[in-house]
Amino acid sequence: MNDDEKKILVQVAKMYYLEDLTQSDISKRLGIYRTSISRLLKKARDEGIVQINIIDEASTHSEMESRLKQLFGLHEVIIVASNESMSGNDKIKSVARAGAELLSKMIKDEDVVGFAWGRTMGSLIGEFNDCPQRSAHFVPLVGGPGDMETKYHVNAIVYSIATDFGGEAHMIDAAAVLERKETRNEIINSNYFRKITDLWDKLTVAVVGIGAPISNSNMIWTGFLGDKEIKHLNSHDAVGDICSRFYDSQGNVVNSELAERTIAIPLERLRDTRITLALAESIEKAPSILGAIRGKYINALVTNEETAAEVLRLAGDAAV
Repeated sequence: MNDDEKKILVQVAKMYYLEDLTQSDISKRLGIYRTSISRLLKKARDEGIVQINIIDEASTHSEMESRLKQLFGLHEVIIVASNESMSGNDKIKSVARAGAELLSKMIKDEDVVGFAWGRTMGSLIGEFNDCPQRSAHFVPLVGGPGDMETKYHVNAIVYSIATDFGGEAHMIDAAAVLERKETRNEIINSNYFRKITDLWDKLTVAVVGIGAPISNSNMIWTGFLGDKEIKHLNSHDAVGDICSRFYDSQGNVVNSELAERTIAIPLERLRDTRITLALAESIEKAPSILGAIRGKYINALVTNEETAAEVLRLAGDAAV
């Protein structure tokens, strides 16, 4: 290996492991094919340029994963490491990466795969490297967010991941929450939207984020929730949302005037999928995650260790 080869291996390794760039980001910056980035990273490990020191926390994580599966009857649970030195973005990215790896194994030909929107969902973009090609449909489960960066928009998420898998992307040309329920009804009943609802009826895999309790909800900073809506949701003890639909700590749907203006798959429909995978982390979201589990809206979970421990604590698991 000559000096020029070593230089590019070091550069790519630093960008990926130290700067936390995705392989897609590195490809764009350096003008190198994304498939080549994967090979360069492997070579950097083979040549000893990258040396990975593994702290074996797997046994602890494995025990927590087993407890969550047994306690709640979940099909799949993956817990990633977390510590105080990690930034909020690092924690989100670690969950997204683990989620992408799991999804690459789960998605099959002819699947209908639905996605929600949000920070963690947006972090999936660029994480499906060399994934298997699938003849599948990819569809939003909720209308677009309000004042939010493009990378978090549900259509951007669906299009990017559908492209990675070689599948067909479908879009929703409407906001998640509209000002009038009459407008929402017109859209839902339109010929254009019938294709989306038909795909929802055939949904086999759903990938969702979980909204935090109302005070920290994404719905506030995207402009969908005003004082009136917040007061109503709080009066019904709403603890979180999936696809902009709210539920309480026991998983009961909170019906409200807001729900009548929302364009999103009904939560009950998520109980009928082969896999409904939630990607969510943070201690603040633990009550929301537990409510989603109790409502049986999710049957698979990727989270981190501090969040998993809090979910078990809230559930009354004496072993935590």
